[in-house]
Amino acid sequence: MGMVGRWGIPTIMTMITGTITVIRTTITMATIMRDRLLLTQWLSPAFPLGAFAYSSGLETAIADGHVSDAETLKDWLLVLITQGNARQDAGICALSHRGEDMTALARALTASRERAEEAEAQGAAFARTLAAMGCDVSPAPLPVAVGQAARNLDVSTPEVAALYLQSYIGNLVTVAVRAIPLGQSDGQRVLGELAGPIADTADWGATATPDGLGSASFGADMAAMRHEVQEVRIYRT
Repeated sequence: MGMVGRWGIPTIMTMITGTITVIRTTITMATIMRDRLLLTQWLSPAFPLGAFAYSSGLETAIADGHVSDAETLKDWLLVLITQGNARQDAGICALSHRGEDMTALARALTASRERAEEAEAQGAAFARTLAAMGCDVSPAPLPVAVGQAARNLDVSTPEVAALYLQSYIGNLVTVAVRAIPLGQSDGQRVLGELAGPIADTADWGATATPDGLGSASFGADMAAMRHEVQEVRIYRT
């Protein structure tokens, strides 16, 4: 008896459909994994943005004694994530990923000259590097450029915002490790303890609106402004 006679056409069709579903699922998972790896690459310290040269005013906060150890660093960063410019940038990144044109608003919401230069310079470097990799994105403030570029990836908006925010905060932890100085283990502990707030802010970004953007981290904003006239400094912002 042949295969058709033994199992019947409905059974064979079910087997074929199941096989096709498995193949499609495997391809989809491979695509998602590839795109996550690409996004992680874009936001890693190895990606040539020059992020190591910027402290977003943290260098001034350390020089003034406002950030002097792991706990004060965590408090400073937590405000940025939940109320400040890090939250604002994550929202801009998420809205850009969702298809909004956020370039003008991102520039308008920047609180200081150096912070504007930081966002523009890193965004331009990001666009140049992606162009060399065969991915075109217009130069724009970094959170805008990242959000726009990530539209081509099979990655959710909360993931894009979370990885962007993790990269931003991770760079500031590195600044603190060097400038306080702070031990590497303490720096990683602080970053790990901020994973929850980072995830929560990324989730907020998935449904944020332009009207809901804004920063209330006044101390950080003023530190960034004061950094512009700081006599002795290592970082550009």
